[in-house]
Amino acid sequence: MTDAYIYDHVRTPRGKGRADGALAQITPVQLAAQALTALRQRNDLDTARVDDVILGCVAPIGEQGANLGRLAALVADYAEGVPGQQINRFCASALEAVNLAAAVVSAGQAQAVVAGGVESMSRTPMGGDGGPWYADPQTNWKSYYTPQGIGADLIATLDGYSREDVDGFAVESQRRAARAWEDGYFAKSVVPVCDVIGEVSLARDEHMRPGTSLEDLGRLRPAFTALGASGYDALAQQRYPRVERIEHVHTGGNASGIVDGASAVLIGSRAFGDKEGLRPRGRILGFQSIGSEPTIMLTGPAPCSAKLLQRLGLSFDDIDLFEVNEAFASVVLRFMRETGVDHERVNVNGGAIAMGHPLGATGAMLLGTALDELERRGGKRALITLCAAAGMATATVIERF
Repeated sequence: MTDAYIYDHVRTPRGKGRADGALAQITPVQLAAQALTALRQRNDLDTARVDDVILGCVAPIGEQGANLGRLAALVADYAEGVPGQQINRFCASALEAVNLAAAVVSAGQAQAVVAGGVESMSRTPMGGDGGPWYADPQTNWKSYYTPQGIGADLIATLDGYSREDVDGFAVESQRRAARAWEDGYFAKSVVPVCDVIGEVSLARDEHMRPGTSLEDLGRLRPAFTALGASGYDALAQQRYPRVERIEHVHTGGNASGIVDGASAVLIGSRAFGDKEGLRPRGRILGFQSIGSEPTIMLTGPAPCSAKLLQRLGLSFDDIDLFEVNEAFASVVLRFMRETGVDHERVNVNGGAIAMGHPLGATGAMLLGTALDELERRGGKRALITLCAAAGMATATVIERF
């Protein structure tokens, strides 16, 4: 076995995932290709040495179907001999792509892999891929399926998080993200997206709302009350009969933003880096995916992280920084409650509530954010984790080189 090193990473800015968003006119393959191109150009990369391109994508239909890993590599002028693949572990897809890349490099089956993800939520709506989880009654019944927003509100109800708690977390996410942008923390890794004539379409995360206050968020209505009343609250209560009533506290202001974006990470062996004249920035220490309770479906990050750390012989105290995807405020609040990790080590530069969550791309974005921040602070290790639909979670530990 050999170490899998992180040589570089890039991400696009996140554009609002709607028709008037800055990236809505950029196709998914172009969005991914621009991330791949930036990674190639800034490292003067001989792509003939790349053994695979692995991209996550959560709604792989239409424009996002037909293996964007291969097609984006071709559009990005990678060598013809570079294959590609597309994977889907729901919201953890891009992090899982990085983990797969690390696995094949560590096993000696590849010298270098580019991994990441893409999601154009303005062009391919969330849930547009359908599938039995949504549409098959037998599958619904077996898993007590409820939409994620109901699960997030159920976490808040079970743990006792108030509207003020989740809104307060959201305000802090906005504050941290705004400060990170103002102080240039993302400047080295965010690459502008250009249109067909080469003009910049977006150079900065578009979803952010700097200056958002508790009063601002308090004026928003709960987003999932009607869904709950349609029968989903009752279904969730069948799985959790101790819950007398689900408190609906999540809104569009304390949940992850719907956005477009792409990410790419260069993973390789030490021998690859030596041949290419590249210095590793970090290495993958280990990774883990688990299944979790599928009705809530958002509770996996803490147990997944604990299982990974135990296998690595580490504790939560051995980790300098945590990136926990802000699918909903209650997800991160529960993670901190279960692990005892203080908020000062979690999502220190904000998260998806402020900047958005391009489903198939987010995991690799979080890994890159963690690596950049380790370098800025002189830290040693970071843990990145995301909950995923149908009750799953993925976690990865990296170490700064």
